[in-house]
Amino acid sequence: MAKPDLKTYRDRMEKAVASLKEDFAGLRTGRANSGLLDPVQVDAYGSTSPLNAVAAISVPEPRMISVSVWDKGMVGPVEKAIRAAGLGLNPIVDGQTLRIPVPPLTEERRKDLVKLAGKYAEQQKIAVRNVRRDANDDLKKAEKATEISQDEQKKMEAEVQKDTDAAIKKIDEALKVKEVEIMQV
Repeated sequence: MAKPDLKTYRDRMEKAVASLKEDFAGLRTGRANSGLLDPVQVDAYGSTSPLNAVAAISVPEPRMISVSVWDKGMVGPVEKAIRAAGLGLNPIVDGQTLRIPVPPLTEERRKDLVKLAGKYAEQQKIAVRNVRRDANDDLKKAEKATEISQDEQKKMEAEVQKDTDAAIKKIDEALKVKEVEIMQV
């Protein structure tokens, strides 16, 4: 086993933060957002494809999403996929374009979304802590195998802890921003 490279652990922690931001993009707020339709999968040409592979998605107004389907024959399947996605959205077909009004959220739904955002954040904090545990385990193994000194091990563990604290701080900040965005009327 070679001397542990802390950059790989740092990268894994950054991936957890990036994953959280992707999860947050899929959470519906009161505003229209093209990321809202990211989880929508369309049965197209005999296989399942993401919505953005068969249509262009834009946000012309704060509470409206516009989906321009490229193939006229795909309008029906796209509409069906959006309705079936469980996002609470009802597209209006207008030729090859689907207009999707984004209704304002009820107070109860906003509170549920804040809880869900908190759950996503906690999952990523756990992922970051697991990375820290893996790093510390590898550092202990390297010290036992006399590849690094005990002083180096302690110094590197402190660096891993610093990276962990920074990643968790980023997660907490992203959660606060998302909570404010969700609770805005």
